[in-house]
Amino acid sequence: MQRRRIKQTTSLEERLAEQAQRLRREAKSLPPGIEREQAIRKARQVETGAHISEWLNSPGLQPPK
Repeated sequence: MQRRRIKQTTSLEERLAEQAQRLRREAKSLPPGIEREQAIRKARQVETGAHISEWLNSPGLQPPK
């Protein structure tokens, strides 16, 4: 069995930013409640993941000596 390989056209950070924006728009359309809070929390988690990925890929990051 072979895996399907997909060539990504956008970077991980861009995809995560788009997903966070989508989740925030979705949260705005929801009435106050658990579902809205979950969408906001997920958007924050996705944004944090994007920031961590940017930090890990930054040129200033040095390997330990």
